[in-house]
Amino acid sequence: MKFKLFRLFANAGWALLAMNCVAAQPSAPPASAAAPATVAESVNINDWLMRMQEASRKRAYIGTFVVSSGGAMSSAKVWHVCEGSQQVERVETLTGPPRSIFRHNDQVLTFMPDHKLIRSEKRESLGLFPELIQSTDSRIADFYRLRPDGQDRVAGVEADIMLLVPKDKLRFGYRVWTEQKKGLVVKLQTLDSDGKVLEQAAFSELQLDASVKMDKLIQMMSKVDGYRVEKTVLVKTTASAEGWSLKAPVAGFKPISCYKRPVATSPAANGEEPLQWVFSDGLASVSIFVEPFDRKRHDRESSLSMGATQTLARQLDAYWVTVMGEVPMATLQLFANGLERKK
Repeated sequence: MKFKLFRLFANAGWALLAMNCVAAQPSAPPASAAAPATVAESVNINDWLMRMQEASRKRAYIGTFVVSSGGAMSSAKVWHVCEGSQQVERVETLTGPPRSIFRHNDQVLTFMPDHKLIRSEKRESLGLFPELIQSTDSRIADFYRLRPDGQDRVAGVEADIMLLVPKDKLRFGYRVWTEQKKGLVVKLQTLDSDGKVLEQAAFSELQLDASVKMDKLIQMMSKVDGYRVEKTVLVKTTASAEGWSLKAPVAGFKPISCYKRPVATSPAANGEEPLQWVFSDGLASVSIFVEPFDRKRHDRESSLSMGATQTLARQLDAYWVTVMGEVPMATLQLFANGLERKK
């Protein structure tokens, strides 16, 4: 996916359109000392996260949001509606090349009018916070502490502010604004260990409980005449089945999915297709991409920081490994150093 994943928003619009865009607002530095979570603290965090998850799924709204990261800024308009178990969303980019993204449950279509192209994909799960809160076995409270940080007004909405403070140096902190009545996230900042804002996303205008017509959005989604439809195929697998493992787990991060990405127009070298192995601690996520090494395309080891997203690329024997995530670079190093080919 060419757009950055902005993990703390539950709907597809935030995820698909949080691009390489940094607010320099000061904030309280996250604590570094690790400590076991108390039962009360665990319940508090999990209840708060579940409230946001429910709000993101069930509320109908229309809004414009702005993302700033790495010195750049982007914006988009989003329409979201839910009826029972059905969710539909439309996102129109307002910055850069025109794009229309539609999501109906697990089906995502990206319209690219300048290329007369539609990219179609199915997503078993968006893999986004708080979508990752899928069971009562959540260990988020083992690695983050929740702390109130006052109230504010965002896009005309009264909001409570909370800090998610990491208990170690393997993850970033977050400041989250949620509207007071039902808990929809209206603003989010990702913070480094010194409290500096790495990335920010916020609604600039928001109409809650808006009259969004689901059938109208679905009709718009079906208008594909004149476009070439390109389907993205992901083959579900396991890292072990593909011959890969981690020497040691990275504290708090669990594998949540693993896919092969067949490329029809370019057969994989040695018959091996690119692999994506995804880990998450419930909030932050890390992806390991593995593909056969190609001297024409792959250069020397490199690292890159853009806002909250860090990227590390290196050669491992006959393979090229790229590790990417919204975590400190030291965390990516642990994943990269621990990856090994099973013999």
